[in-house]
Amino acid sequence: MAFSTWEAPENAEGFRGCRSPHPAAADYFHSLLSPHETPVGLSAGTFRPSHAEICRAMAYIDPHIHMVSRTTDDYRRMAEAGCVAITEPAFWAGFDRSSPAAFADYFRQLTQVEPRRAAAYGIDHYCWLCINPKEAEDPVFAREVISLVPEFLEAGNVLGIGEIGLNKNSKNELVILEEQIELAKRYGQLILVHTPHLEDKLKGTRLTMDALAAAGIDPGRVLIDHVEEHTVAEVLDRGFWAGMTLYPDSKCTPQRAVDIIECFGNERIWINSAGDWGPSDPLSVPKCHREMHRRGHARSLAEKISLANPIAFLSQSAAFRLPSGVRPPA
Repeated sequence: MAFSTWEAPENAEGFRGCRSPHPAAADYFHSLLSPHETPVGLSAGTFRPSHAEICRAMAYIDPHIHMVSRTTDDYRRMAEAGCVAITEPAFWAGFDRSSPAAFADYFRQLTQVEPRRAAAYGIDHYCWLCINPKEAEDPVFAREVISLVPEFLEAGNVLGIGEIGLNKNSKNELVILEEQIELAKRYGQLILVHTPHLEDKLKGTRLTMDALAAAGIDPGRVLIDHVEEHTVAEVLDRGFWAGMTLYPDSKCTPQRAVDIIECFGNERIWINSAGDWGPSDPLSVPKCHREMHRRGHARSLAEKISLANPIAFLSQSAAFRLPSGVRPPA
């Protein structure tokens, strides 16, 4: 299976006007070339793709990244690396918001401002809405925020409810999780789940899956994110989709992600950068592709994980459209 390709749309002024590619991009795409793909007249190992050729690189989707905390240069670098679409879950801003009105402004940012920023670089922008588990400890406050969500579901780029879940596995967090699951059920929305950090991850993952099952939610319409070696098997065995977050210092490195794929297969699983205001890398998805190539995996594996699988899951939402110029994976 050949990699899908993408060309910058004619209206992508910001992309077409960008300068030289990110320094890592040429080396990355060169690393994906096998000897028989070296152009005629050049010996293996001497070819470096041009800027235009990089723009025709493998198309990929980063299905979990917080672009409100990234610079416009990050959009440019991602576009140069082949990113054609991103989805951005609502999350904690690094501080607790002081009022529901702050969330209303945030939801406007996700549904109005970020799509315009992304479009300037030929990237489709989608989002998920909710109150995140870290700010869900006060049920009264959380319910005020939840009451704002339905009016924003009409925005054209909203895929569902997320990232909901648990932070400390507290009783109040679980109550608000259950209420947001019901919100998704009432409006027929997909669900994207945040799982707790390492010390509470297994327990929180199980509590979340039990809550989803109790509500009668189809597990095939739920993505449980931040899975690691000790949670991925249960998530997949119960029929949910699994997301691996590629962080430099926590969650899952590109190397560990490929280990997990080798152990558990490539069905109902994807990788994402979850790039935010902390230590993170908006190019971690293509760097994971490079790790797959280093281990001798076919290009089709990267395409399956980073294009075919996200398209299969996200297409369950009426809001999602195949990115312009991208061939549907075979």
